[in-house]
Amino acid sequence: MKNVFDILQERGYIKQTVHQEELYELLGKESITFYTGYDPTADSLHVGHFVTLMAMAHMQRAGHTPVILIGGGTAMVGDPSGRTDMRSMMTKETIQHNVDCFRKQMGRFIDTSEGKAIFVNNADWLCNLNYVDFLREIGTCFSVNQMLTAECFKQRLQKGLSFLEFNYMLMQGYDFLVLNRKYNCILQTGGDDQWSNMLAGADLIRRKENKKAYALTFSLLTTSEGKKMGKTAKGAVWLDADKTSPYDFFQYWRNVEDDRVATCMKLLTFMDLQEIAELTAHCDHRMNVAKERLAYEVTAIVHGKETADQVLKQVRAAFSADVDNMPVVEISEPTNIIDILVKCGQCKSNGEARRLVEGGGVAINDEKVSSTSFVLSQEVLQKGEFVLHKGKKTHLRVIIK
Repeated sequence: MKNVFDILQERGYIKQTVHQEELYELLGKESITFYTGYDPTADSLHVGHFVTLMAMAHMQRAGHTPVILIGGGTAMVGDPSGRTDMRSMMTKETIQHNVDCFRKQMGRFIDTSEGKAIFVNNADWLCNLNYVDFLREIGTCFSVNQMLTAECFKQRLQKGLSFLEFNYMLMQGYDFLVLNRKYNCILQTGGDDQWSNMLAGADLIRRKENKKAYALTFSLLTTSEGKKMGKTAKGAVWLDADKTSPYDFFQYWRNVEDDRVATCMKLLTFMDLQEIAELTAHCDHRMNVAKERLAYEVTAIVHGKETADQVLKQVRAAFSADVDNMPVVEISEPTNIIDILVKCGQCKSNGEARRLVEGGGVAINDEKVSSTSFVLSQEVLQKGEFVLHKGKKTHLRVIIK
């Protein structure tokens, strides 16, 4: 079997690692236990988690055992990495609810059958710690001077870093130590913004257990401008169908920048690299075929093949005027076009809807709407349905209840 390190490197996952030659040899000759941690800061995973989930899936397919750590304990503190302000404090009940949601979603990406993966919640060991004992055992292994040079703290020092958050690195390092002792976990993987925390954990194992541990970070999903992907006008792109509909999820990937399509295919699908190269070889109209394929593959992984097939029909119907297969939304009888756009969820406010109409971006059936006072004709009202066009990419079949 091919070394998974080669697979991850070819597909563009690997960003940083320690003891690379030793790690490469280990991954090629034996099955190892590795872990990735996820703090349950919301009740759904989002696009930002997607790369590490897929990397974990590749490693599991290569015969390695993932420990999926959900941070019910660390979520009570909050990771300062990549943050310009302190996270909002959540109740224990909210955190537990989020933990349950994460665990349910993880099963879509990772084989959770017996012996294939290990689920843990760091609240099981962090929440019962004696603080003085923890400081004596773990705190003595950390240098404050060295911690302050870490990227995860540097940017926060300008605006203020709470002592609560300063403890986060110790807690994550302790997680790695616990998993090493309990499951012989020797590798931590995660996003590249976790590099400092991961190094701290590997160093803690060296100090306490007198043996090597490894860290491997993965590329973050970014736009061509270097900004994190996963945001739309409606907010974050979630992996939960109730928070981001499969149709909107599909459309998000269908509309990514041309120069990011190949990267997304490599990181977020299991497509063959040769096929990816062929699909993305031409920077012209043929890229639309590649974008549709990307959107389909990602939607199938997250929401299932049946849902992806259904959404693909809806998307193609929208562009071919196949009304029967368009996405459907039901609304109560609207007063005017502003009311229609808001009720259909295409605009968050009357002001946003007004600006959209004034910009010429709205049509009802085949009629372009040029006035914010536009109302539906009696003929349309009697029929009880119409097609709403928002720009060139959003087309909805609207049913009047």
